[in-house]
Amino acid sequence: MRKKMSENIDKKAYYAILFEYYKELLTDKQVETFICYYNEDYSLAEIAEEFSVSRNAVWDTLKKVVSLLEYYEDKLKLYSKDQLLKNYLDDLKKHVDAEGKIIIKSIEEME
Repeated sequence: MRKKMSENIDKKAYYAILFEYYKELLTDKQVETFICYYNEDYSLAEIAEEFSVSRNAVWDTLKKVVSLLEYYEDKLKLYSKDQLLKNYLDDLKKHVDAEGKIIIKSIEEME
């Protein structure tokens, strides 16, 4: 049971991260539903009441959003590439002088 809960927390965090990368590609309804469920911790019933839809409609929207986030990451790999770049910059910091570290800091601030 404990591992299952940990996996759910990790998935929730992962989807929240992907959402930050790809939310501009989602509809307003998808964004609002995702925020209510993942960020504000609303229940399906609360979201359904808020948007005057069924709980099943909310669940379908959430499944669609998660599927889209995974699809976008699979195709565009923005999160994966960003993580890789951060790792490379961390490694590079170990091998450059003070001037190089200033350049690395400038790159990191471009986010």
